[in-house]
Amino acid sequence: MGKLFGTDGIRGIANQYPITCEIALKTGQAVGRFTQKNGYKTVIIGKDTRISGDMLEAALAAGVASTGVDVLLAGVIPTPGVAYLCSSIKDAGAGIVISASHNPYQDNGIKIFKQGGEKLSDEQENQIEKYILNSNNVPRGSVGKIAVISDSLKKYSGFLLAMFPFKKPDKKLKLVVDSSNGAASKIARMVFHDKLFDAQFIYDSPDGKNINKSCGSQHTQKLQRMVIKEKADIGLAFDGDADRFIAVDENGTEITGDRVLAVCVKFAKERGNLNKNIVVSTIMSNIGLGNTLDRLGIRHIKAAVGDRNVLEEMKRSGAVIGGEDSGHIIFLNDHTTGDGILSALKLLEVMMETNQSLSSLTSIMTVYPQVLMNVEIDKSRPDFMKIKTIADTIKMVEKKLGDKGRVLIRYSGTQPLLRVMVEGPDQNQVEQYCLDICESIKKDL
Repeated sequence: MGKLFGTDGIRGIANQYPITCEIALKTGQAVGRFTQKNGYKTVIIGKDTRISGDMLEAALAAGVASTGVDVLLAGVIPTPGVAYLCSSIKDAGAGIVISASHNPYQDNGIKIFKQGGEKLSDEQENQIEKYILNSNNVPRGSVGKIAVISDSLKKYSGFLLAMFPFKKPDKKLKLVVDSSNGAASKIARMVFHDKLFDAQFIYDSPDGKNINKSCGSQHTQKLQRMVIKEKADIGLAFDGDADRFIAVDENGTEITGDRVLAVCVKFAKERGNLNKNIVVSTIMSNIGLGNTLDRLGIRHIKAAVGDRNVLEEMKRSGAVIGGEDSGHIIFLNDHTTGDGILSALKLLEVMMETNQSLSSLTSIMTVYPQVLMNVEIDKSRPDFMKIKTIADTIKMVEKKLGDKGRVLIRYSGTQPLLRVMVEGPDQNQVEQYCLDICESIKKDL
């Protein structure tokens, strides 16, 4: 990776390097140059509900326009909505999303899509980064226009619903929808409307500072209680930019991405829609997902963490469904990127077509206890396996787990954290093993 781009664009604390107006302006100029060189004339910019979004939007738009490229502002819209607009609006050579996904409001980020609504390749990221770091060569001359797409959410919601010609049900599914006070806050009501669903909406009143605050896909506790209280069929929780979602079944049990993936994959195979009989997940996927796919006779490929890595592996293998346990799920026949609202509709489709409860559908997968803990680190990121005390602790845990569990430790691509994951057959045992490793890291790293 370069000096600016991480695993999902440029990210950091708003108004501090690299998420400053200066870098946003240069990024806009870089994307403008990138767009011109590829023969296009327009860049689309969307954002989530963070208070810093307006500031960064203004700088990015100014940067793009200064290169002679036009800007279309989509306003507050889910990240996959910008990807859709990139593929549907003529002359759109790139899309920029201002969001830090599930992070707190103090953070923000800049994600970039290329024409057609796909994320940039490593080579394209490197090229844009060179433009940003060498912005003295910005072309001077004509100035681009900046305009607003007044119906961006209408276009995007129409795209989503057109894929699901749901018949008017005899009995509507009862939903509770948590928009995380983020980008889904308005569009959720447009998609999960009362002609198809009996829906209640929570955390859909953003104020610029409450995005992801004790709500959304990272914090489903209130949603779980609401589903039980309202006797709902399902709860849907999105993250700040709505590219991922987590479900809650009718018993109040959280259903993460791996189980959603298992349900949707089984349904696709039964309908003859699972191309090449392949599913892609990541190395973080629960052991139970692999066991389920084995029983279903489906080939399972594991990619590195990150939805971009999943997408690349899907393209290489010919798979049309893939995803992460975090709730990023990609349905490549329907969209170019992970889309939380699309994924939720896919799951609702399975429930409506099979007339089964979510708990019944997800019973096909046994979830192994999995504990994930984070250890704060500095920016040096040394090879922890070269520190003997840490390596010995990890090896000891792996030996005790044997072939009934695993340990996975990696540096976060977006935050100064070392993520420690331990998986095994016993919850208490797994928690203790994870604590042991974390204590060793804190002491010796």
